[in-house]
Amino acid sequence: MFDLAFSELLMIGLVALVVLGPERLPKAARFAGLWVRRARAQWYSVKSELEREMAAEELKQNLDAVRTAATDLDREVREAAGRVETGVRDAGAHARREVKELGDRFEGVTGDGSATSAADPAAPEAPGNATVPPRPDVSADGTAPSTPPIPSGDADDRR
Repeated sequence: MFDLAFSELLMIGLVALVVLGPERLPKAARFAGLWVRRARAQWYSVKSELEREMAAEELKQNLDAVRTAATDLDREVREAAGRVETGVRDAGAHARREVKELGDRFEGVTGDGSATSAADPAAPEAPGNATVPPRPDVSADGTAPSTPPIPSGDADDRR
């Protein structure tokens, strides 16, 4: 704090001894030490309070930066979601148009590849409307057949 050399401190001590005398010098030194300790304690208190305030301000700035980044990220995600939704909607509309065009194109085509009129009742059915033959594992009324299943082998054959 102060730039005092040893010779200057020795000179101050001698002057204090002459002025105060040997009886009051120890009491004055204790009193001066008490005030120096109080001044140091006050200085450290102010210093630590200032450091705490600076740390709190830095924390607030970091929190604001994170909050801003989160807001920006939220906005970007919403924009991206909007672009994706628009893209999906456009792709769906395009797919529906393509399916409709294909349906319109194949509407009048018969199974042998010749074009027919939609009003011709004698025309064979279109390939998409053909009847499906019955499954062999289901009887005509829709229930399972009455024959038992074929066993796959007994327990001794599993080794």
